[in-house]
Amino acid sequence: MCSAEPVNCFPVLVNILSNTFLRLFNSTARIRVWTEPFYNTQNPELKNDIFFISLSYMLILAAGLSPHFAVSSMEDYKVKSM
Repeated sequence: MCSAEPVNCFPVLVNILSNTFLRLFNSTARIRVWTEPFYNTQNPELKNDIFFISLSYMLILAAGLSPHFAVSSMEDYKVKSM
């Protein structure tokens, strides 16, 4: 009934327990529990927004990376670590 992944196991356990308690109290209602571990986007505009935000973040990160190496090598040159 329950797979080895804890993400899927807990909702199944809650469903089994809640429905068992409902049956003990002679209720005809049922409780359904489900899980979606990853957010599924069906909106293409949202996918484009996420892509462009990630791309701009990576470009800013890449622009700051080369000066970091240049400053690091200048510091090594000043202390004559070579």
